[in-house]
Amino acid sequence: MGSPSGAARLPERFGPFVLERRLAVGGAAEVFLARPSVGVRPAARFVIKRPLPSASQERDFELLTREAELHQSVKHPNVVEVYGAGMVDGRPYLAMEYVEGVDAFRLLRAFDGEQRGVPVGVAVYIARRTAEALASVHTAIGPDGPLFLVHADVSPSNIYLSITGDVKLGDFGIARIAERPDAVDPLSSEVKGKWGYVAPEVLESGPYDQRADLFSLGAVLGELLIGESIFPGSSQLAVLLSIRDANIQPLRRRADDLPFGLYDVLSNALERDPSRRPSTAAHFAALLAPYEVPSVEELRATLGQYVKWAADPTRIAQRIELRVRDSVARLEATRKVVVSEEDTPTPMPSQDLARIGPTSNKTNVSNVRRANGESFEGLPFAKLIEMVATGDLSGNDEVALLGAPFRRIDDIVELARHLLPSTMTTTGVLFGPGIPDYAAQLDATSMLEILALLRAKSETGALFVEQSTTSGPSSVRKEIYLLGGRLHHVASSAREELLGEYLVRRGKITRAQLDEALAELGAHQGRLGDTLVAMKLVDVMDLFRAIRDQGRDRVGQLCAWRQGKAAFYRGSQPGAVQFPLDLDLASAMMSGAILASDGRPEQMLPAESVRLLPGLRAALAADRRERGTAPSSLQLVPSLLASASTIGEAVQKLVAARGMGRSIGEREARTALVVARALGWVAFEGY
Repeated sequence: MGSPSGAARLPERFGPFVLERRLAVGGAAEVFLARPSVGVRPAARFVIKRPLPSASQERDFELLTREAELHQSVKHPNVVEVYGAGMVDGRPYLAMEYVEGVDAFRLLRAFDGEQRGVPVGVAVYIARRTAEALASVHTAIGPDGPLFLVHADVSPSNIYLSITGDVKLGDFGIARIAERPDAVDPLSSEVKGKWGYVAPEVLESGPYDQRADLFSLGAVLGELLIGESIFPGSSQLAVLLSIRDANIQPLRRRADDLPFGLYDVLSNALERDPSRRPSTAAHFAALLAPYEVPSVEELRATLGQYVKWAADPTRIAQRIELRVRDSVARLEATRKVVVSEEDTPTPMPSQDLARIGPTSNKTNVSNVRRANGESFEGLPFAKLIEMVATGDLSGNDEVALLGAPFRRIDDIVELARHLLPSTMTTTGVLFGPGIPDYAAQLDATSMLEILALLRAKSETGALFVEQSTTSGPSSVRKEIYLLGGRLHHVASSAREELLGEYLVRRGKITRAQLDEALAELGAHQGRLGDTLVAMKLVDVMDLFRAIRDQGRDRVGQLCAWRQGKAAFYRGSQPGAVQFPLDLDLASAMMSGAILASDGRPEQMLPAESVRLLPGLRAALAADRRERGTAPSSLQLVPSLLASASTIGEAVQKLVAARGMGRSIGEREARTALVVARALGWVAFEGY
């Protein structure tokens, strides 16, 4: 992006082009309307996309060249044409077709200003044209044959609408090429689409294919139809959870407002399981065809008129002016109410926590009264949260929160959400619910065995695990909650396992950034994740994955415990959970096997020459429900029984398999064999 002063110097010569007007600017690139300095090639008017100045111009050029090549492999009237990439004075650029009009995001905002959704026929017309574009993308042919291309960033801002009613899909910047039609490499943390439209399998860093694009398009169409996001949530993180669970409640509420059958088509495209979505983009387009009425020609003309309306700068200015006037009027009304009531103060409820200024000397610390009579004074908010989250305080302890009157912790929403679940109904006694349904000593039964048992029985309940320590607190405890054999929630009393500490260890934030965020917790109801996102210290998708991985690793770390006790209470649940993990226990077991072996899973395997045999659950492993959503390398192990006779051969075949479209290293291959044995999918001869 050029500086504001640079933007003011337009028009600007840029090699053989003249940059006339800057159309958009983002965090990594700027986009200009351009024309040739001489002649009309590549077109009379076109767009130049230019990365912002950086130290990685060569890398930028490689990325733009790749984007140009992918675009040029797709020839379709509903795909933005790219003329090519180049370099001018050391600055790379991409030249592409200019679509005069607006993108679907701006059209949505225009209708949002009118408090209504896009008319059904027009919304379906946009979606069908985009689906047809995707059909061309997905079937694109490269020099060596089919590319199995996945766009990976279908969102309103990448769907361009012209004043003549054209619909064009653009931006192949993060498109992916698969080696086969059913899988592509997992999404890395550096490459991602728009977080509000990403498919669940992409969000969770799993293998994904072209059906991920169909989910994204379904999300776009749903938003066009109802005029709001179809995924509910009061924060970005909450919306991502709704996407993961395919929770489309806002769309479901409006189902009766849609033509008969259209909701079913949409909900089909928005299935969490990709196998239940339309099989191809062409199939999705065909399902939408009956709702493209009155006719394609009329809808095209109508869309063109809407685009002109949405692009009208005078209409935008009028809308902004109305909002400003309304805001001023509301502010004045509020001021009058406050002045009239200023002599009748009332106690501050906990929901007003966000309005407490962090610089107030009287209200920036809290006091604590424990149920046993012990008290603490002058606790900063961040320290208070830490004490609650690690179990130092329980639900029936009282807090004078930031100057407010004393109240029980379990009555203060901002604090209660951080309580260890077992302390919400007891006074911190770990094994309080009664006689356990299952109990074990970790020196006799490993956590891998315990987790395998609970997964095999699809258990729902609470697993409490405790270990005495030689330093610090007298014991460390973890509470693992399962739903149908899947990991639902994990709580830990260990300070080093708090989210902030986990993010620092992973290099997502620095210690200084964590301290900065902790100082601002009060402005975000005590939610560290929301605080980090609001302060732009962490990307919301990176945060989502970190919280999920933290839960997995909290359980995995138990597999390294050689001493301690575990007790399972069937049916026990933690109540409200901010971030339900919904993870396959096998993922935690894979992490645990690595930790239990100090990163050398071969230590948990017999010699390479030992024969591989069917385990007690080998027959069940052929069932997709038994394999669940276990890591792809683990899912491949049962299939090796027919072709690999020894452990060494099995490792070699796993490494060569590129399970689910990605490479598998030797350490992961050996870890998969360890866990497959614990699950009973395979056995080792003589062991």
